[in-house]
Amino acid sequence: METLQQLLQSLDQDSRKDLTPLKLRAKATKFAKETVKNQMASFKRYGVWGYWDNPYLTLDPEYEAAQIEVFSQMALRGCIYRGRKPVHWSPSSRTALAEAELEYPEDHVSTSVYVIFRVVGAPPTLSGLFEEFLPDLCLAIWTTTPWTIPANAAVAVNAKLQYAVVELHSSAEDVSSAPGKGKRRPGAVLKEEKKPFLVVASDLVRTLEAKWGMKLVVKKLISGSDLENCRYIHPVDNRECPVVIGGDYITTDSGTGLVHTAPGHGQEDYITGLKYGLPILSPVDDDGRFTEEAGQFCGLDVLGDGNVSVVKFLDECLSLIMEEPYKHKYPYDWRTKKPTIFRATEQWFASVEGFRQAAMDAISKVTWIPAQAENRISAMTSSRSDWCISRQRTWGVPIPVFYHKESKEPLMNEATIKHIMSIIAEKGSDAWWYLTVEELLPDEYHDKAPEYEKGSDTMDVWFDSGSSWAAVLGKRNFLSFPADLYLEGTDQHRGWFQSSLLTSIATNGKAPYATVVTHGFVLDEKGLKMSKSLGNVVDPKTVIEGGKGVKDQREAPAYGADVLRLWVSSVDYTGDVMVGPPNPSSNV
Repeated sequence: METLQQLLQSLDQDSRKDLTPLKLRAKATKFAKETVKNQMASFKRYGVWGYWDNPYLTLDPEYEAAQIEVFSQMALRGCIYRGRKPVHWSPSSRTALAEAELEYPEDHVSTSVYVIFRVVGAPPTLSGLFEEFLPDLCLAIWTTTPWTIPANAAVAVNAKLQYAVVELHSSAEDVSSAPGKGKRRPGAVLKEEKKPFLVVASDLVRTLEAKWGMKLVVKKLISGSDLENCRYIHPVDNRECPVVIGGDYITTDSGTGLVHTAPGHGQEDYITGLKYGLPILSPVDDDGRFTEEAGQFCGLDVLGDGNVSVVKFLDECLSLIMEEPYKHKYPYDWRTKKPTIFRATEQWFASVEGFRQAAMDAISKVTWIPAQAENRISAMTSSRSDWCISRQRTWGVPIPVFYHKESKEPLMNEATIKHIMSIIAEKGSDAWWYLTVEELLPDEYHDKAPEYEKGSDTMDVWFDSGSSWAAVLGKRNFLSFPADLYLEGTDQHRGWFQSSLLTSIATNGKAPYATVVTHGFVLDEKGLKMSKSLGNVVDPKTVIEGGKGVKDQREAPAYGADVLRLWVSSVDYTGDVMVGPPNPSSNV
């Protein structure tokens, strides 16, 4: 089925220019209603029972108003705040994304680099610690995101680890052509006659010898805590930056034991940056291109030519030890199927920390089927960061906030939200786009309307679905809160199950469901995810009605809905189920 994203991308340039917010929302509404109609027809054909004549739709005004009410309660209780933090950002969609909007393909290949930063000084109390190695002493770091180097603000070490000052000696091995080593490329600094002394974790000396094809002679051992507050020169703009103490995320499992820290491009970096008051640099725009703040790299795509240019620059200034491809899991936008980045932007967040323990307590009181589902959602809830709930999209429910035109201070209180909620209940969320600021503000703010402008952010779709307990259970007389049962796939432990739990705990103090049933997925006969591109999709409609032509009917005879229902009821729904093409010899 075509997605809305694909539909919009198929428009020509002139059509896109003519696509005002209201026109785009009209297209999105039409697309959503057609999709609902098609899916409803399929569900009826499968024999699924439901309130088909009165379904709940997240785009209904009544639902949208209930969602605004949930947001209001969370905001008035101090659970909603605005801040500049690094979030998953999709350059292809030009919006922030939640964890549940990401996919992690395992075959992504990044350019990884070993880079060195030249040390220029140590704290007065440790001035003699490195004196014999200066000015030729460098810190060695490893990163899979070279494009974040311009935003580097510190190098983090683990206070509990032991580090070594090593001297580099050339080796006869050519690592760039050694078998099984991929396309490694040694940096120009390794070809210099006089090589720098490097600081690396002592446990990684032998690993790095093999990786770099160099002999590393240990000249001195030091503790991680002794490195704190040493200073180094940033290789791009010559700033002096500090060595700081990071957390347990700094290990000797990979890399060098020293971590390049860019608070504007990573969650752990951000937390470390807050501790030390580091600048939150993020010289990247909405399209994923370097801004003027990145100097010579301005305008370059950080995931493309920008990355290449940074690596080239580092090599030219003798700061690159080695470059090599690195295959790993990497976050992709689930809609566009393109890679994302971590980027610091102004966003609205739900402060999960304020009610995390209450959520954990509520999880233990819910009946989870199968039982191991409790472990899954508990792990995800206990470790999750604050929830970024704002999106830079035109379709969706607006975040009901106004900003002062000069100070940019937000205006959002009980009176303003209540007024907007009443408008949306009557006119739908389109009203946010076609009504004026004066019309959207309550009477007592009309004289100040010229000073304000509407916010342009909409809510995360998981906030939409996560408000269903309020919009459905709270609005239908024959239903009660909490729901007897929530039913969905295993991926919803980080999606609908979790977003519903968080919104309900924040506003009601209890889970919105008494029982949660989790089912697996239908895979092809080889255990692979079904995909049109792979040609391995088994369409339930074909199982029921058979192929269209005479030949197709022989290869895919019609089994009827009851046979399909019998098969579904006979399998173990708690795990993934494999199924082959519908023919007499298959497992359907």
